[in-house]
Amino acid sequence: KLHSDLDKGVGTVKYTLSGDGAGTVFTIDETTGDIHAIRSLDREEKPFYTLRAQAVDVDTKKPLEPESEFIIKVQDINDNEPKFLDGPYVASVPEMSPVGAYVLQVKATDADDPTYGNSARVVYSILQGQPYFSIDPKTGVIRTALPNMDREVKEQYQVLIQAKDMGGQLGGLAGTTTVNITLTDVNDNPPRFPKSIFHLKVPESSRIGSAIGRIRAVDPDFGKNAEIEYNIVPGDGGNLFDIATDENTQEGIIKLKKPLDFETKKAYTFKVEASNLHLDHRFHSVGPFKDTATVKINVLDMDEPPVFSKPVYTMEVYEDTPVGTIIGAVTAQDLDAGSSSVRYFIDWKNDVDSYFTIDATEGTIATNELLDRESTAQYNFSIIASKVSNPLLTSKVNVIINVLDVNEFPPEISVPYETAVCENAKPGQVIQTVTAADKDLSPAGQRFSFRLSAEASNKPNFTVHDYRNNTAGIETRRNGYSRRQQELYFLPVVIEDSSYPVQTSTNTMTIRVCRCDSDGTILSCNVEAIFLPVGLSTGALIAILLCIVILLVIVVLYVALRKQKKKGTLMTSKEDIRDNVIHYDDEGGGEEDTQAFDIGALRNPKVIEDNKIRRDIKPDSSRFPRQRPPVEDNTDIRDFINQRLQENDVDPTAPPYDSLATYAYEGNGSVAESLSSIDSLTTEADQDYDYLSDWGPRFKILADMFGEEESYNPDKVT
Repeated sequence: KLHSDLDKGVGTVKYTLSGDGAGTVFTIDETTGDIHAIRSLDREEKPFYTLRAQAVDVDTKKPLEPESEFIIKVQDINDNEPKFLDGPYVASVPEMSPVGAYVLQVKATDADDPTYGNSARVVYSILQGQPYFSIDPKTGVIRTALPNMDREVKEQYQVLIQAKDMGGQLGGLAGTTTVNITLTDVNDNPPRFPKSIFHLKVPESSRIGSAIGRIRAVDPDFGKNAEIEYNIVPGDGGNLFDIATDENTQEGIIKLKKPLDFETKKAYTFKVEASNLHLDHRFHSVGPFKDTATVKINVLDMDEPPVFSKPVYTMEVYEDTPVGTIIGAVTAQDLDAGSSSVRYFIDWKNDVDSYFTIDATEGTIATNELLDRESTAQYNFSIIASKVSNPLLTSKVNVIINVLDVNEFPPEISVPYETAVCENAKPGQVIQTVTAADKDLSPAGQRFSFRLSAEASNKPNFTVHDYRNNTAGIETRRNGYSRRQQELYFLPVVIEDSSYPVQTSTNTMTIRVCRCDSDGTILSCNVEAIFLPVGLSTGALIAILLCIVILLVIVVLYVALRKQKKKGTLMTSKEDIRDNVIHYDDEGGGEEDTQAFDIGALRNPKVIEDNKIRRDIKPDSSRFPRQRPPVEDNTDIRDFINQRLQENDVDPTAPPYDSLATYAYEGNGSVAESLSSIDSLTTEADQDYDYLSDWGPRFKILADMFGEEESYNPDKVT
């Protein structure tokens, strides 16, 4: 209520209200000054309002007093329940945790005024989840309430938490939330085999490394706490097997480490131990975290291939051993209960295997061809053994045969030597050191001896000095040698080995006499150099000879070309009166070249071939004299050519030089028809060649030739 001291109660004062909520939340009686709330208030929405009030004169509308400000505070009541803003909650705690182990802290929020009364004082309690868990009423901390909670018994728990205001008193408002609690696993359980004995059956033909069975120990724990390691306890038969853990199923996979043989041992028994990899020291007192079971393996008998007595057979044989000689044998047995006979044969892969044969029943190996160590020193092939009762069951073994050497090749000089001796050599001078080689496989300590042959030992030219270390020296025996007397000496050297049987060979060495300087340096070894000047070297001689050869070749080529050119023409131009008709050596310059020959001689394309007589001989002008009738102007060329043809046709010795088939003739298909006057009905003087000028530049030459009558000169054809 507002009231002014100037208000006498006669209605002359008017009250006004402004500020927060004026007119919307609060209103004022203008006459009495009473303030009323026109709607419900919510402290949680707005806890207070600031308003301004003033008293004014009703008539003048002027303020009677200054404007005054006041605050309306909304008083709280318990109209909001506690709320869990983060719920529902998820928590976990390790299994087997002690009582009071911390799990989670929950928190509820009350929108009421915490400074006024107990409207915002919250108390926590558990409505569902006892007796496993407890909660602190004030802090909301959840803890375990029972010891040794086992995950393997129960893993999930759902706890219902209540938060109530007013300190939990009657009439207070409450809110709830759910907490899902999971017990996490710890390694509190050892692995256990479901049975104490495992029986397995394994074929004796199982491959090494193959899995032959599985066993499994059960661990109720989870994750890495359930990981199991299997080990074979040392004992009977355990060394033939191995065991590994399947990471997906935690099973123990038993694998074969060594081959099984039913005929040797039919059953094996050993123990397998299963233990956890990750142990928890808090549970050591529970007992050992491992378990043991017995595994019994029965070996099943299988039909197996024969077994060779050795993994590899090595034999030796001398080369040149007679064909059919037995050099060794292989042996294979059927170790199955019902023993079967074995058959042997060679695994043919190439032609080398054909050098040997094997007895199918006994397994003896013999030579099938003569062997040569120098060609092949070792043979390597395979022998296959199969059971008679089951030929599909086979086994294979490698056989190595070393061919032993027989001393069959004599030693020879290792390399061809080019030996030279100076003309001024002194007696006892070593001019060459020689070595020997033997194609045979030389044994340790092999010695080669050198000597001159019997016929050469008496000659006073050279001798052989054996150094007794498989080398020898060729020494001179005389003082000086002459190239003029003898340029080459042939020295037979006998080389002998020390093997059995002893082999010898005679090797002829060629010794060339050379001219040397005073220091023994060779200057020349050719006989021709004796007769040449001293200052002329070998290179200069070769250059001179090469120049002479080139000059001779040039002269020969020139003479040959001249002869060929003369043969090409049987008659010279002076003897051939028809030179201007067909005989010319110029290719010509094309249609623009009018100076090379007279085209008037080629105007008749058709040849009258009468009296065809073979003419293979050059005509004899003395026997058949020819007359040259004068050719008058405007004489028809056809008559001239026919006259010449007739003269030659009756001459049996004249070759066919007048064949006009090679004349360059345009042909009958030309648009301009024939340009020749031979077939024309009129004389050349009657022809009009002016139209050639209208045919363009290509026919300019013809137009110039035939356009004027004086352009044609018949004297050119004689």
